[in-house]
Amino acid sequence: MISVSTQRIDLVEAAHVLSRLGLVTAYGHVSARAGASMLITPAADLATVTESTIVDVPLEASSLPTAAPAEAWAHLALYRARPDAGSIARAQPASAGAAAATTTSLAPLHGQAAWLGESIPVYDSAHLLRSADLAERAARSLPAGEALLLRGNGALTLGATPGVAVARMWLLSAACDTYLATRAAGQVKPLTVEEIASWRAVRDELLPRLWQHLQRQGTRESPAAGGLSQADR
Repeated sequence: MISVSTQRIDLVEAAHVLSRLGLVTAYGHVSARAGASMLITPAADLATVTESTIVDVPLEASSLPTAAPAEAWAHLALYRARPDAGSIARAQPASAGAAAATTTSLAPLHGQAAWLGESIPVYDSAHLLRSADLAERAARSLPAGEALLLRGNGALTLGATPGVAVARMWLLSAACDTYLATRAAGQVKPLTVEEIASWRAVRDELLPRLWQHLQRQGTRESPAAGGLSQADR
């Protein structure tokens, strides 16, 4: 089992990479399940997060600590609804906002997008998820899969670790870029069910490698400029 101190280190690194990649501005957060609690980055610019500022919130909390982001409710709701979720990233990629305004769900158009789910649902409300009720409504939109677009309000991604959740946020941004480009070009041909299954079968093997790549590339490359990483197959 990973220690709480290691989880705090991992959350700080994930927060800093999200910031360096341009997936957040002054807003966004990353959390990790820690037994009966979650650890979450504070209501602050993710570039400034340190281990000492990470906030501990009980999973069954009925109120939030002062330092916690107001949308920590979304993390709590997803941890309660999805026992498989070990970590959650919250960000606002520009392409995610554009894609969510044009569709009710995204089908994977390339192999790595299948690591986000068999499809990517869009929660059709731009309200900030600043209450348990609103957060639970959004969480019900993601009964399976690892990415949720929030119309007018960014996105949420799940992962076994903070790094994998961040890697999925980067992939979501790239998947939305691809969707918007192909939609403008004409007819879209999504992956087949069999193709999606073949890619999802290797996600646990390949996603950690993408996270390692993003750790190295974060200071030099943004999702808009970088395109897709080429996973060895």
